[in-house]
Amino acid sequence: MWTTQSIILYFYICFAIVAVWGVAQAWVSQSRTETIHPFKSFVHLLAFYLSYLLFPLLFFSVYAGWVDYFSTQESIFLFLLSCLLIYARFIEPHFVKVKHLKYKLSPEDAFHQPVKVALIADLHIGLFSGHERQLKTIVKKINQENPDIVVVAGDWTYEPENKLCEELAVLKEIHAPVYSVNGNHDEQYPGPPIQALLHNALESNNVQDIEGKIVEFDGFRLIGIGDLWAGKTDMRYMPDLPQDKPWLILSHNPDTVDMVPKLPTRPLMLSGHTHGGQVELPWVTNYIMKKVSILGHKRGLYSHENADVFVTVGTGMVGVPFRFRVPPTIDIIELS
Repeated sequence: MWTTQSIILYFYICFAIVAVWGVAQAWVSQSRTETIHPFKSFVHLLAFYLSYLLFPLLFFSVYAGWVDYFSTQESIFLFLLSCLLIYARFIEPHFVKVKHLKYKLSPEDAFHQPVKVALIADLHIGLFSGHERQLKTIVKKINQENPDIVVVAGDWTYEPENKLCEELAVLKEIHAPVYSVNGNHDEQYPGPPIQALLHNALESNNVQDIEGKIVEFDGFRLIGIGDLWAGKTDMRYMPDLPQDKPWLILSHNPDTVDMVPKLPTRPLMLSGHTHGGQVELPWVTNYIMKKVSILGHKRGLYSHENADVFVTVGTGMVGVPFRFRVPPTIDIIELS
């Protein structure tokens, strides 16, 4: 008999089944995760899988309001909250945007032909993001833009599973050369010790690690700088390097720009790290960002004493499995 009480009971049973499934999934996933904090990883994965409770909660809020189990105000509040969280958890994180920027890297001597650079960062393959569906979308959109080079500004991982090499295999489909540096989550700050796992995964999938290296191009040089939190950002040697071309610097943390020495031509640094806030809320996000970037970087182009820095919002998630008003983004920078 389909009475109000029996339907509400069925809803509660549904909640219980989804909750048990979420706990089981979190436990199994944690057992495959490369981490030094198993309980912390389990809690994060629990939040990730228990978010599926939002779907029965959405329908329950409608029914509970209809049969006066909840007041109209309670039902509307629960319905709107469920919709908001479902969007931030299941929709926006997969809505990969492409943004374009033109930048004059060599003001006095323009390039014969503009160079198109695709910038991505913070894929955070692991607990919340960066899995097959999203990676395929990212690769497809990069190839549609037909860039000359692709650069990845670190934080490849977020406590990934031990099958990282297989997860990154789709990167072989990128039509342009891919250059990369590590971020703090790849360097035990606060990531687990996965340097060897990540190195093998990148090398196997045609990604060139350029940390501490220089890549020569016709109109400029690309230099890879290590992560700030890992203490690998020494750039005092840069004035002693050849200065016949402008520099493009790849470094994960945008605050590294404060360490760029005075050079004959003004370099551009490409970075990530901030996620653009990841969840954009009035006042709250800006307060948290002060702890993420001491120099106040969030997203976009910033000018400093010796260099400019462009900060991408990245594509992955950490902390919470949500993106809100900061969709994952591929930045296409046209250098001239």
